[in-house]
Amino acid sequence: MALFHPKIKLFVNGRKETFSILKNTFHKNDKVIWVHVASLGEFEQGLPVIEKFKKEYPTFKTLVTFFSPSGYEVKKNTPVADCTVYLPMDTKKNAKHFIDVVNPSLAIFVKYEIWPNHLKILKNKQIPTLLISAIFRKEQVYFKWYGQIMRKALNTFSFFFVQDQKSVELLNGLGHENVTISGDTRFDRVSEILERDNHLSFMQEFKEGQNCLVAGSSWPDDEEILVDYINTSQNNIKYVLAPHNIKGDHIKSLKKSLLKKTLLYSQIEGKELSHFDVLIIDTIGLLTKIYSYADIAYVGGGFSTGLHNTLEPAVFGIPVIIGPNFDGFNEAEAMVHKKGIKVVGNKNEFKTVLNEFLDNQEHLRATGLLNSNFVNKNKGASIQIIDYICKLL
Repeated sequence: MALFHPKIKLFVNGRKETFSILKNTFHKNDKVIWVHVASLGEFEQGLPVIEKFKKEYPTFKTLVTFFSPSGYEVKKNTPVADCTVYLPMDTKKNAKHFIDVVNPSLAIFVKYEIWPNHLKILKNKQIPTLLISAIFRKEQVYFKWYGQIMRKALNTFSFFFVQDQKSVELLNGLGHENVTISGDTRFDRVSEILERDNHLSFMQEFKEGQNCLVAGSSWPDDEEILVDYINTSQNNIKYVLAPHNIKGDHIKSLKKSLLKKTLLYSQIEGKELSHFDVLIIDTIGLLTKIYSYADIAYVGGGFSTGLHNTLEPAVFGIPVIIGPNFDGFNEAEAMVHKKGIKVVGNKNEFKTVLNEFLDNQEHLRATGLLNSNFVNKNKGASIQIIDYICKLL
């Protein structure tokens, strides 16, 4: 399949390099913490724990492993880790070889990542192993009659840090008492965003004091609604579109569909940015800072593949608009319930919700405050996890 699919090619070829990278990085007497994540979202959940661990244990080396190319390719050079590689496929041989080479003092798996062979070796070697920011639901394989292998894998964990009471009850039902509610470490991660320098001179020049809608990680279904509003609205507002797909053909098509003055980020050099109505971000790595300039955010994925990160804009105390498919995203469900996130199902609903915000600044501010309060209330998961780790090591 790798011959015909670029992503699978990365998946296959990247794993061929794993063991040589590990052997060049880790030595017999190294103390190592190993953090495994599926992709980019789980990396963001693990990051606050990694950063706090490094402050507490500066002599340890940090290994981060990814399952997915979409996460690894973005973060393979992250400075928070001494080594970042793909996790080898979960065979008995690979697992034994991998853990023999790394010999971690502690292993942390994030959210959904359960790999039975690796976990079994960790258990056999009596290496403390944690699952953090975990969510369990009765629909998952662990709770089915045919899920014996995966249920057995859960027995290898030293402790579970879960996001909600429902997960505690499900694990208790399988006989696991080594579990506590810590919440989602992403709240700590996005809270740290507020403390950094989020200044972007191009955004300041583009916005020029006007209201600004930032649409992040949009998919075609999202963009159909956004483009319709932009092309028909008479409101004096700036728009920033940061599509999930930044490939050339898609960006060209998106720009062509817009009737208002539109500029690509890659072409801003020498332009009078305040003269444009729409800015399309055709690069990665800027969205979280761009959200700091938003008065309202739209987060994509709610009409298609799965909702993207709603906490990143919410932390800045602004209203968030999403599509209808957000079940299973705990933080989005909670913010919808608290009315900080507004859900739209079509163009007309989007128009109504956005216009209500633009016509009533007090409503806009009050809605945004609901989101920032929600984030602040749910911070602290990584501190709880580090406190537990300090008792282990």
